[in-house]
Amino acid sequence: MHRLELTKPDGRKLTLYSRAPIDSNLQAPSPFSDPLQGAPHLRWHPLRGEWVTYAAHRQNRTFLPPPEYNPLAVTTSADNPTEVPAGAWDIAVFDNRFPSLGVPQGAEPPPSLIVPTAPANGHCEVVVFTQDPKGALGRLPLDHIELLLQVWGDRTERLGTRPDIRYVLPFENRGAEVGVTLHHPHGQIYAYPVVPPVPARMAQVASEHYAQHGHGPLAEMIRSERETGERVLYEGRHAIAFVPACARYPYEVWIAPIREVPGFAQLESAERADLARALKTVLLKYDGLWERPFPYLMAWYQAPTDGDPHLGMHLHAELWPPYRTKDRLKYLAGTELAAGFFAMDALPEDKVKELQAVEVSL
Repeated sequence: MHRLELTKPDGRKLTLYSRAPIDSNLQAPSPFSDPLQGAPHLRWHPLRGEWVTYAAHRQNRTFLPPPEYNPLAVTTSADNPTEVPAGAWDIAVFDNRFPSLGVPQGAEPPPSLIVPTAPANGHCEVVVFTQDPKGALGRLPLDHIELLLQVWGDRTERLGTRPDIRYVLPFENRGAEVGVTLHHPHGQIYAYPVVPPVPARMAQVASEHYAQHGHGPLAEMIRSERETGERVLYEGRHAIAFVPACARYPYEVWIAPIREVPGFAQLESAERADLARALKTVLLKYDGLWERPFPYLMAWYQAPTDGDPHLGMHLHAELWPPYRTKDRLKYLAGTELAAGFFAMDALPEDKVKELQAVEVSL
């Protein structure tokens, strides 16, 4: 992995990654010349016992621009700079101009309210998967996807060593159905000042399971899925993809290394290569199912970076497509949003057959 670190005119950081050496003379562009202005803050939700972040400046972020104003395309004119330079690189990571977490120097303190407030420390990054604005993660070459997995590990290590960071979450929103605001293939990384509720609960369950069985619950699920094969979409020597028996979305898929590793940075090269094959297989099956781009939200769960051991935590991705049929969306409604109790009107054992029937070529 080759890496070039640069600083944008507005002070934000840009890191270029590539499978080949990168020209060290490249300059970091930016559509903005002024430093970051917005200052998000946290407010405590006393009934749920969790923080909510407020970033009102995000109302002005770029929203579905026409192709000629794509900020993630390479800069072709110095008079109209984008977020990334022209040149031989594969993946770009830069500080989000509209972050939900991260307080710039000199920012106003959080407001004093009837609930506790705090600065929204943390960090938000944008990850540009490719220079091709019409590309897709699933159509990238396998070694390019391997590089992305390596980049996620590098960013996790760099952010996770900061004393104010407790959790690092890479994710991708694909498709207008899940709220994407830029169609150029990209994802995001949120580095949180606390362990958020979902991974915190996962870590607690994993720790309890490990104390009883000597391994985490996902390792046990993977072993069972491999034994039956009923819901498996991909199985290699080091990685697996399957529709979980407890899926909460009709086409939900989990992807994981078979060995119980806590995060991207602990993957061995053979595991990373097989994980790339698993990820590409799933994404091609998604797009092949209805022969159109398949929207999804993909989140990669790792162990927290708070210094505790977190035994039993197992790196994996959960993909949640919003469709329940070809032309019907699954909405989160009363029982899901109000009670946190998911209701499914399709069986994973039926939906997986649709995905298993899609032939793909890597």
